[in-house]
Amino acid sequence: MIPVQFDPSLPAVSVRHAVKTFGVEEKAGRLWQRLTGANGVVQHKKRSIRAVDDVSFEVHRREIFGILGPNGGGKSTLVRLLSTLLIPDSGTITVFGYDVLADERTVKRLLNRVSVDAAFFKKLSPLENLMYAARLYGVDPVAARRQTFEILQRLGIEREAVTEPMEEMSRGMQQKVAIARAFLTQPVLLLLDEPTTGLDPQARHLLWDRLYRLKQRGVTLVLTTHYMDEAEQLCDRLVIMDKGKIVAEGRPRDLIKQHVSSHVVEVDIANGARSVSERPELAELTALAKRHERHQDRLLLYVDNGEEVVAKAAHLLPDAETLIRRSTLEDVFLKITGRGLAE
Repeated sequence: MIPVQFDPSLPAVSVRHAVKTFGVEEKAGRLWQRLTGANGVVQHKKRSIRAVDDVSFEVHRREIFGILGPNGGGKSTLVRLLSTLLIPDSGTITVFGYDVLADERTVKRLLNRVSVDAAFFKKLSPLENLMYAARLYGVDPVAARRQTFEILQRLGIEREAVTEPMEEMSRGMQQKVAIARAFLTQPVLLLLDEPTTGLDPQARHLLWDRLYRLKQRGVTLVLTTHYMDEAEQLCDRLVIMDKGKIVAEGRPRDLIKQHVSSHVVEVDIANGARSVSERPELAELTALAKRHERHQDRLLLYVDNGEEVVAKAAHLLPDAETLIRRSTLEDVFLKITGRGLAE
């Protein structure tokens, strides 16, 4: 297969004002009427959900770009738009200068996608599935067979399992095969939609290492994930999506510095008063923070001088347990949206 030519000066991905709306049909009436079809009439109502709402960003060549957000935030829909699996209602999306609508076949040759719902021939083995993919992408069959065993073994799949039917493998093992398929086909752009879901910690770190190696070889990667440590470890830049919109964009540490603070001090106030203002010690602590939150029996203090605040808390509340941790992207998301990434 002849390699696709592209202009290296263009961004790997360019998204301009992309919109994708889905129509959802709802049945009106009381539950018993909807279940039984009482009176012979069941009313149907339609409402629209804008999964991607006027989204714009660029992904640079040879970078790992993250898309974070809660379930239903629009990130998986966005990945499907990039991979040509969905058509945008409006806006433009290009991959190395090729439009996902006008140049769909060319775009497909430039990328591969890994997702938790990866499709396989379940009656066939990992080896047979990967050899089939290699043929579709024009990979030399001798090299493909050798690389298949190497990649799968590095991901923790024993040699004997490589020739067993996929249907006998766990979901986590099937996810490893999906990752191996993407590596084998050597894409210029790799889209990873929750790639480490179902993987054990060792396999996650092995995958991280492989992704770094791909980046060093010039591959551009777009990653969606719920794991904040994964995003901070891997991503050069990222966007945070909520309700179909981009609510923040930048480098992980820059976003943390901009929206929260360098540290979070957690003070156990299980035996304390209901209101922070009811205890002068707690009020004195909150005065040292950029921002504070009360969560049941914990007081969270967002500060830049974490060690000083811990020492102050130990002095003011000697019987209270105090912890200090580095601020994370989840703190950023909570600050911006008021809810967690898993919600």
